[in-house]
Amino acid sequence: MNQINKEDIKQEVFDLYDDYAHSRLDRRAFMQKLSLYAVGGLTVPALMSFLMPNYQDNIQVKADDPRLKSEYITYDSPNGGGKIKALLSKPADAKGKLGGIIVVHENRGLNPYIEDVARRAALAGFITLAPDALTPLGGYPGNDDQGRELQAKRDKGEMEQDFIDAFHYLKNHKDCNGKVGVVGFCYGGGIANMMAVRLPDLAAAVPFYGAQPDAADVPKIKAPLMLHYASLDTRITGGWPAYEAALKTNNKKYEAFIYEGANHGFHNDTTPRYDKTAAELAWKRTIEFFKANLK
Repeated sequence: MNQINKEDIKQEVFDLYDDYAHSRLDRRAFMQKLSLYAVGGLTVPALMSFLMPNYQDNIQVKADDPRLKSEYITYDSPNGGGKIKALLSKPADAKGKLGGIIVVHENRGLNPYIEDVARRAALAGFITLAPDALTPLGGYPGNDDQGRELQAKRDKGEMEQDFIDAFHYLKNHKDCNGKVGVVGFCYGGGIANMMAVRLPDLAAAVPFYGAQPDAADVPKIKAPLMLHYASLDTRITGGWPAYEAALKTNNKKYEAFIYEGANHGFHNDTTPRYDKTAAELAWKRTIEFFKANLK
C-alpha cells in the first residue's frame, strides 16, 4: 500500500495513541478502537506501525558523535532507587565549567529519543545528565511498551527522589559551574515542574507538556520557567490557565507558549505526532533560555 502521511490521519487516531501511550488504554483496547479507522485501504497493523516510534532512522546526534564526550555513569539515590544509571554528556572541546541540564524522560524510561535530546543539549554548550528511572528494574528494556509497564511499577515518590538526587549530583560535578536547570517531556515535564517546587536552588525549568503542580505549591517556586504546550493536547494544556493564574498571583518569572495545531509529544521526532516547526522553535527558545540562566 502507499505510504501513510500524517495529514491522512484523523485527530481522533492521535488522541487514541495518547490514551495508549499514557496507559489509559491497554494494547487490546487500543487496537480495537483503532480498527474503526482502518478504512480506505488502511489496516490496523499499518496504522500501528505508523504510530509507533521509529528510533533507528530519527536520531539527530549519534551516540559516538566525536563532538561530544558521552558516557553512562551511576549516581546514588539512597531515598529513591538506590543506584541510578544516567547518560552524562558534554562538548568534547569544553574548557572550564559548564551549566548543567537534567533531561527527564517520558513515562517509559531512558529511550533513544531522550538520550538524543540530552546529546543535543550538550552540543549547545552544556553538561547534561539524563537519568533512567527504570534502573532498579533493569533499565529501559529496549521498547516503549515494556518501558511503560516497568515505569508503572515504580514508586512515584522514589522516582521523584531519583531526579532530585540527579540534580545534586550534577550541581556538584567537577565540570559543572553549579547552575543546573531541567528540561522534561510528558512525564518528565511534570517532573520539571516538581523540581521547580522542591528545589529552591534550581536555576531554570523547562517543562514540555507537563502536568502542573498544585496551586498551593506555586509559592515555593524560585526558578524561572519556560513552559511549552500543544493546542491539541487538551488533557495537559487544559490545566495551564489555573497554573498561569497561580504564577501571576505569586509574581513568578515565567514564559509560556502554546503551539497551534500541535499534539502532545510534538517535540518527539520519532513519532508522527512530531511537528517540525513547533519542535524546532520550542527547542531554539529552550536553548536560549538555558544560555540566559545557566551561564
